[in-house]
Amino acid sequence: MNKEMILEKQQQAAKILQEKNIDMWITFVRETGNMKDPMLDMIVGTGATWQSAFIITKNGDTNAVIGSLEAANMNMVGTFKHIHSYLKSITEKLQEVIGKYRPNKIAINFSRNSTLADGLTYGLYQELLEHLKGTGYEKRLVSSEDIVAALRGRKSKTEIGLMKEAIKETLKIFNEVTGFIQPGKSEKEIGDFVKGVVKEKGFELAWDEEHCPAVFSGPGTAGAHAGPTDRKVEPGHVINMDFGIKYEGYCSDLQRTWYVLKEGEDKAPAEVQKGFDIIKESITMAANELKPGKQGCEIDDIARNHIVKNGYAEYPHGLGHQLGRVAHDGGALLAPRWERYGNLPFLPIEENQVFTIEPRLTIEGYGIATIEEEVVVTKDGCEFISDRQEEIILIK
Repeated sequence: MNKEMILEKQQQAAKILQEKNIDMWITFVRETGNMKDPMLDMIVGTGATWQSAFIITKNGDTNAVIGSLEAANMNMVGTFKHIHSYLKSITEKLQEVIGKYRPNKIAINFSRNSTLADGLTYGLYQELLEHLKGTGYEKRLVSSEDIVAALRGRKSKTEIGLMKEAIKETLKIFNEVTGFIQPGKSEKEIGDFVKGVVKEKGFELAWDEEHCPAVFSGPGTAGAHAGPTDRKVEPGHVINMDFGIKYEGYCSDLQRTWYVLKEGEDKAPAEVQKGFDIIKESITMAANELKPGKQGCEIDDIARNHIVKNGYAEYPHGLGHQLGRVAHDGGALLAPRWERYGNLPFLPIEENQVFTIEPRLTIEGYGIATIEEEVVVTKDGCEFISDRQEEIILIK
């Protein structure tokens, strides 16, 4: 993330602090080469070895309290207005900087619901309490969960532009995959082909290489987050692939479905076509109701109920997630009211969030049909930023 975008996100963070009535946000870290807080790339732009506090206040001030050996680097990075270095202990300098602002609420990065807002380890949390002991500020700490969700979720025009480019390049690779798939190819061969194209084009994969891409051919395939296997493509298989790239730091995440024609077939069987159509309909119905102020669980209900009403089992995951600098980004989810999702399905949807919509269903005897599209939330609805898959792709 370049300096200009980091400064843009810092300004956005200050506005969010005002909105949430939180005076100060501290990202407290150490040895980030071993364990990096998820927010560092977005609001700092470099790492740290010694204990360091990166502070943003609701009036827009930014302060970095860092080890003396890292001051020169921080100055060169140029993302923080005020740089304070220490030699033997961070305690005095940290208390001094915080005391200047007299905050009533201080957000720190712990969360029961969001991995992106949970970068402060328990040990480092104990260290922070020790540094603040006796100041009263140790009793004013709150979770940064709401700040992080808003900051990562509300995409700027620049961010949305980069995500659209990631989508465009991903769809080009899907087109190349269509020309590669044929009976006798294994899921692993298809996956390796995709990785080769990604490498050739100079992109990164959007998530772990073990299951990016995920490729599923025919009935009885592995679970949604499993990697490709030695299973071979056969006529009569429904194939789907879950895949995304990282383009200049921003991710895509799309799925497409194919059908491999049997001898004598010139179109997919009726039951395959029906499954595909139900998926497509459920995406349209969900998108029609996706708008600011709605809860993600309400949107999930629409697609889930449509699929179940048509005789299929409900899909074993949420309808969609936000994405951005990582494949699963932001806070709110389009997800059912299951305990495993915590409060995320109940968070209100906001303008400029980018979501996937990705229902799935099993077509008995053929495989899994799924489509995954991306949408951006607008002032009064949403718009697709991926070119939708309107027809099942046929492989001869």
